Amino acid sequence: MSIQTRISSPSQVEELPPDVVALVAAIGKLPPEHRAALEPHLQRVTESTARRRRILALVQDALSQLRLDMKYLVFDLEATRRERDEFQRQLDGASD
Repeated sequence: MSIQTRISSPSQVEELPPDVVALVAAIGKLPPEHRAALEPHLQRVTESTARRRRILALVQDALSQLRLDMKYLVFDLEATRRERDEFQRQLDGASD
């Protein structure tokens, strides 16, 4: 089984940087005996590159969610402070 058939799905190729795709194409053109020696290493490189890209996407999504959560928390904190200040004014006004 060659590398070309193992990464022929469009989603897998999209996950790889252009230089890795070019490397896959170059190794695919080598004579079979050289290609057979390089294919296991190339497969590990392509898998780890795709895995790193998926992890990076997950981290970016988590950071985006964290930013959104922080905005909600800051908004909630400000609203709570406004409510506290309003209740404090009401207490001060009632005690006068």
